[in-house]
Amino acid sequence: MKRRQFLTSAAIGGAATALATPALAQSATEMNIVSTWPRDFPGLGTSAQRLAARIEALTEGRIAVNYFAAGERVGAFDSFDEVASGNSQAYIGADYYWKGKHAGWSPFTAIPMGLTYTEIDAWMKFGGGQELYERLGDEFGLIGFPAGNTGVQMGGWFNKEIESPDDFRGLKIRMPGLGGDVMAKMGASPVSLPGGQIYENLVSGAIDATEWVGPWNDFFLKLYEAAQYYYWPGFHEPGSQLCLGMNKSWWSGLSAIDQEIIKVCCAEENAVSMAEANANNGVYLDRLINEYGVELREFNDDIYEALGEASAEVNEEARDHSPLAAEIMDSHLAARATIGAWTNLSDAPFVAKRNRILDL
Repeated sequence: MKRRQFLTSAAIGGAATALATPALAQSATEMNIVSTWPRDFPGLGTSAQRLAARIEALTEGRIAVNYFAAGERVGAFDSFDEVASGNSQAYIGADYYWKGKHAGWSPFTAIPMGLTYTEIDAWMKFGGGQELYERLGDEFGLIGFPAGNTGVQMGGWFNKEIESPDDFRGLKIRMPGLGGDVMAKMGASPVSLPGGQIYENLVSGAIDATEWVGPWNDFFLKLYEAAQYYYWPGFHEPGSQLCLGMNKSWWSGLSAIDQEIIKVCCAEENAVSMAEANANNGVYLDRLINEYGVELREFNDDIYEALGEASAEVNEEARDHSPLAAEIMDSHLAARATIGAWTNLSDAPFVAKRNRILDL
């Protein structure tokens, strides 16, 4: 009896060793991630670093991740070409930066007067967004997944008050994506700058105004030192979705389990980053106003209507780029109509009435 137990145990142990040995012998798969964000920057930068670390941890080192912040391996706006070429395996950033390559990229970050965080998340998961995203990625040898969101952004920082649509005329403003095209229609001169270059350009007067994200992220760029007026609400990025974009050839070589782990890590970070932004924005808005004297201003109805008209024109022009761009934009706007109709009866009126009753 003891002999049979010994032989059985030995056989099981030998089989386990035989299965384990090849796995142990395999070298780790390298994943170089380039980012559009500065290193250790609260919110955007720390979210990207957290995602990179999570992928390596959950794959138990089968994927060895090397993370490079903006400028450490390539410039922020060179991330797309770096990954599409296969020089690096992935980027973390905002896909509207690539609208010059294809207009279809913008709706996967944000379009003017587009989808909020909960709406774009619903579109991506249940409204056909992810499928369209992958079709667009195929044209560039890429595949990606939502991996962060900053929610409704502020309207921006201005060195003068904006009291009418005409006040945009002649302004040099940092605003990327289709929002920048709206600014051009308003008579402003939009420029696209990576986050690490905004402060110096605003301080020097190279630009007159800028948008970035929201109070938490804006606080750490010290934009309050360079502009007095902080406008709300933003029209250009109502739910700015961020992404982990990967070289598809590299992705296809991963095991099914490691592909699934990356998907799960992205989904987790997508939710965590939005929760983190919501937890911090109110705190830092209070600090900006009460500690640093920032003057909060609301875009009036005339301004917002003008922005809405210009947004409709810009979105239509993006739609005209190509059949795929039209399909993506049509899908995005259809989600705005259907999911947005529910938002209009649920979140929006509840928050407005709750805050009025509680005087918040």
